[in-house]
Amino acid sequence: MARLGVNIDHVATLRQARGGIEPDPIAAAVLVELAGADGLVVHLREDRRHIQDRDLTRLREIVQTKLDLEIAADESMAKMALSVKPHLVTLVPERRQELTTEGGLDVDGQRDKIQKIVELLHDGGIPVSLFIEPDLVQVKAAHKVAADYVELHTGRYANAKRAKEEQLEVEALSQAAKLAYKLGMGVNAGHGLNYRNVKRLTHIQEIVEYNIGHSIIARAVLVGLERAVREMKQLLS
Repeated sequence: MARLGVNIDHVATLRQARGGIEPDPIAAAVLVELAGADGLVVHLREDRRHIQDRDLTRLREIVQTKLDLEIAADESMAKMALSVKPHLVTLVPERRQELTTEGGLDVDGQRDKIQKIVELLHDGGIPVSLFIEPDLVQVKAAHKVAADYVELHTGRYANAKRAKEEQLEVEALSQAAKLAYKLGMGVNAGHGLNYRNVKRLTHIQEIVEYNIGHSIIARAVLVGLERAVREMKQLLS
């Protein structure tokens, strides 16, 4: 059964909307783990629009499963990660004006820069995942910079409007996952996945973990966090 990493950024988004203390991402993390999630995912953005530094420190103390920290491929953010020591760092592209991450890292186009960050994190004993498009060139580049994992960006699949378009995206994800696995990297996937579209991807056996946030938190508003996590875990079984 594939593992489920639950991204709790949007619990913090809701809190920051009022600038208060509720809802607390730490309380959410406890409930998510109790509901059977295999890990927690948070993105510490440069503009601190949702998760704050203090959240990260507290999460590292209380998370019992796995804490996956998403950061920009930037030396100052890597140093922040080294001080917190999450179980995994996922390097993601980041633009200030975007609402959410809009695509994968161009590892092939900025190999030297990314390799330096990977080495810095490896020296601190932290495994690294690279968030990339399901593109064979990017998978090979991730291997060349010694990434431990790739996380395949499923946004194009999630946004496909026609059956043929969706099928092409499934094939691209499958080929990328197979190559990454063959090259010895772990394979995760995420972005835009929800209760309707995730099931189809579970047939790609090389994908070991799905990182899902927005759809779970959106459902939790209506049915509660524990139930929302359990329902997603069921779909992955």
